[in-house]
Amino acid sequence: MANVSIRVDDIVKRQAERICSELGMSLSTATNLFYKKMVSYGGIPFELKVDPFYSQENQEHLERVIGNYYNGKSQPIHKDIAELEEMEK
Repeated sequence: MANVSIRVDDIVKRQAERICSELGMSLSTATNLFYKKMVSYGGIPFELKVDPFYSQENQEHLERVIGNYYNGKSQPIHKDIAELEEMEK
């Protein structure tokens, strides 16, 4: 097994570690996976992404929206299910 040392911006490293954690792997595992796939493909073969719905920013937004609704600061934009059923008749 070889050791690889690379220099990476601290912020980028933390962001990459967070993404790897969300994907259920370590940064080391992701790097090994990347190398193996790159060798077998002969180039950069894939893109791994986290669903933006689950991003910290979106989850905080959803919590604010839900909080506003429960605190009476906003109203739902969808119709009541009974209203929708009546409209379909």
